Amino acid sequence: MKRKVLFIAGALAAIAAAWGANKAYGLYQALYVRLPEYPAVKKTVWLDQNVSKERLGWFYHADQGTRTFGIPYEWFVALEQPEVSLRLLPTVGLAATGAFSDPDYLNRYGFIADTMAPDSKALPIGFARGGPMLLDSGEPWLNPQTRQAMTGIGLTCAACHTGRFTYKGTTVVVDGGGALTDLTKLKQGLGVSLLLTRKLPARFNRFAYRILGAEATAEARAALQSQLDQALQGYGRAKDLEDKVGGTYEGFGRLDALNRIGNQVFALDQNNTQNYAAHSAPVHYPRIWDAPWFTWVQYNGSIMQPMVRNAGEALGVSAELNLTEAKRGLFASSVQVKTLQEIEKMLAGNKIFDGLTSPRWPENILPPIDKELAAKGATLYRDICQGCHLPPTTSQEFLESKRWLPPNQAGQRLLDVEVVDIKHVGTDPAQAEGMRNRKIAAPASLGLGSEEFGPALGALVEKTVNFWFDAQTPPVPAPERDRINGNRPNLLQTPLGYKVRPLNGVWATPPYLHNGAVPTIEALLSPVSERPAKFTLGNREYDPVKLGYRTDDLVNGFVFDTSLPGNSNHGHEFSDDKRAGVIGRKLSPDERKALIEYIKTL
Repeated sequence: MKRKVLFIAGALAAIAAAWGANKAYGLYQALYVRLPEYPAVKKTVWLDQNVSKERLGWFYHADQGTRTFGIPYEWFVALEQPEVSLRLLPTVGLAATGAFSDPDYLNRYGFIADTMAPDSKALPIGFARGGPMLLDSGEPWLNPQTRQAMTGIGLTCAACHTGRFTYKGTTVVVDGGGALTDLTKLKQGLGVSLLLTRKLPARFNRFAYRILGAEATAEARAALQSQLDQALQGYGRAKDLEDKVGGTYEGFGRLDALNRIGNQVFALDQNNTQNYAAHSAPVHYPRIWDAPWFTWVQYNGSIMQPMVRNAGEALGVSAELNLTEAKRGLFASSVQVKTLQEIEKMLAGNKIFDGLTSPRWPENILPPIDKELAAKGATLYRDICQGCHLPPTTSQEFLESKRWLPPNQAGQRLLDVEVVDIKHVGTDPAQAEGMRNRKIAAPASLGLGSEEFGPALGALVEKTVNFWFDAQTPPVPAPERDRINGNRPNLLQTPLGYKVRPLNGVWATPPYLHNGAVPTIEALLSPVSERPAKFTLGNREYDPVKLGYRTDDLVNGFVFDTSLPGNSNHGHEFSDDKRAGVIGRKLSPDERKALIEYIKTL
């Protein structure tokens, strides 16, 4: 570490002499990717959540058509980590620093190694190799030496909706839980890696050898450099837009998903930067078990149709989409509609809450549940929580709830989730207000019919899916379209509220509130004055007493500041004060402990 510090200091001194100290410091800030380091674990375990290992293995890497990183798969696995080795080799100069795609390295960004995969070099959970990688023109991205088409790579649902925690040397994977990833740092790391590859001759030589082979011509090498320049320009444009609009940093475990989707389709795909909005409402990745059985999804209960929700997610993580060239077919995309349908079927199962199920408290790993204390908590749950969050999902009382709708045309009964007004629950309004208030501009040729973000997004995604339906041979008939879409209409709403859902498995999904502003269940059951105003996210060690990740200081972790816009930890409060956001009486410390013990049983 000392040699690296001296190397960086010496390099900065040289740059400062040539460019000036301020520019040198700015370059250092841009190039230094600050990542936590984590201790090695002894083993990784998967809990039984009613989906086979084979099916999970498919889900982890199922291609949804995303091209998240703007580069081909072959580049992704050929790039090196965004650091500079201090070792000099006699023939090639500075030594390699290790593959960017190394699961141990990507682990530092929060991605989980797929140790179930038979291939020891498998990409982490949530990375998928896709079909042909296309240029903006719609032409295939070719290897300059072989002239062969290169393939895409992108993130999948599993990247954001697979959680984990560690406890005393064991990693526990929580399928369908919230990930603890930092996508902003991942994009920064890739950008720096591309820049170093382009600017450092020895690194470029290694990259060219991996991509072009040993017999590469000078013309092919020059073309590869040009491709690198184009990729870097794309990263530069994205960074310039982010810097221009500002916003609240998302950090580990959060994403402003709806605004990111809007930025991708209305600004980048439409080539209209005036539509680019700040990340004003980062949210904690929601748990997705049981979600197929809800009438509305998203934290603000804004989307009804499963296909619109899932295809919108694929577009948001950069599936290819043509919105500008009519001759190529407006709304032509790389979205894999059938794959999205299969994912939804896996999550749903064949009957109510029988697909991917919530995790059970693992008493062989975590301390056993105190049954007597949990029984006391059950009474408190019935009195304080059940009115909104419904009875335990394993109970007959839950199945007989009046919130279950009559069967629809496909014979499905859906849970009509309640959306609670922000004025009552008192939690941060940014996510709900942002979706209601955002406006976009789109050409008449797209036929979106509205400048309001929500309806325009729903129309755009529906047209994208319909393009796929129409492009099949023969075109998909109407009844089959309804089935693929989940037997639900494309309805969107923008209420100023947040939906309430059952709490099964909630113990495994910290941090809490929709924006992740409360680190533990204990803090959530406490008055706002007792909740931490700042805490560190990025730790993975689980606290079985407070129910959440430990919040100890972590070098290069994310310091969550609840005073920033979109980050409020107010609301959903148990207090004897009479004000907005107080939803129940103050709980004594012993009552909180009892309720926590009961929540472990859900």
